[in-house]
Amino acid sequence: MKNPNRKRKIISYLVITFSALIMLTPFVAAALNSLKSYTQYTAIPVEWIPNPFKWENYIEVWRMTDFAQYGWNSLVVTVLSVLGALFSCSMVAYAFARLEFPFKNSLFVMVLGTLMIPPVVMIIPQFIIFKNMGFLDTLVPLWILEWLAQPFGVFLMRQAFLSIPKSYEEAAKLDGCSPFQTYWRIFLPMCKPQLATLTIFTFMTKWNEIMAPVIYLSSEEKFTLPIGVLSMSGAWFGKEQYLVAAALMTLIPILIVFLFTEKFFVRGASSSGLK
Repeated sequence: MKNPNRKRKIISYLVITFSALIMLTPFVAAALNSLKSYTQYTAIPVEWIPNPFKWENYIEVWRMTDFAQYGWNSLVVTVLSVLGALFSCSMVAYAFARLEFPFKNSLFVMVLGTLMIPPVVMIIPQFIIFKNMGFLDTLVPLWILEWLAQPFGVFLMRQAFLSIPKSYEEAAKLDGCSPFQTYWRIFLPMCKPQLATLTIFTFMTKWNEIMAPVIYLSSEEKFTLPIGVLSMSGAWFGKEQYLVAAALMTLIPILIVFLFTEKFFVRGASSSGLK
């Protein structure tokens, strides 16, 4: 019985290792390309290893672009979006999971149904609304929608709240807690894995978002990091290795957030049924 199990385990490790190598190859190739000179970058046949390693490419990217301003704008948008998603989605999810009100199930089905609406369909209505509110060429349209409880976050948090035994809620009532106090003091601290999962998804989405900034922003000083870097791509003709270096620099905050929340993210994804 041991040999078949050992073979299965070895095959599993080989498959996982092979899959990991496939996924890492583009990232490693991009990292190596970012350290080449333009001659090496365009060489045929391909020169895989830079010689010498041009670490100064990253310094040139920082010098040639307003990287700090773009990064600050992205940080403002991302932090406000994450806070909005955590607060609004958890509040709405708690109501759907633990409170009783008319048409609760029908309303929840309608919320889930909005997941099937392609985002591109809502671009024009949202643009008209934000224009009438005077939000064009500001960062507000990039984060304010996250304060209106997006359906994925509501579904994720509702599953978490449903998994908590009713006895906690009854004990809170006996202690005189209001529904908001029960949500804030008891249920929310018990859902840290799902909150971490929602944080990572929202952070990655807003940090890398391109379409909304292109639509709503026109002043260069308001640009977020992705479109700030892309706007410089024309000036980097003949220096494409800088564009690769800039793209890698934009990934650093996402990697930091993921490393700090990876443990909670895995636990939250497994407990909510996400794969």
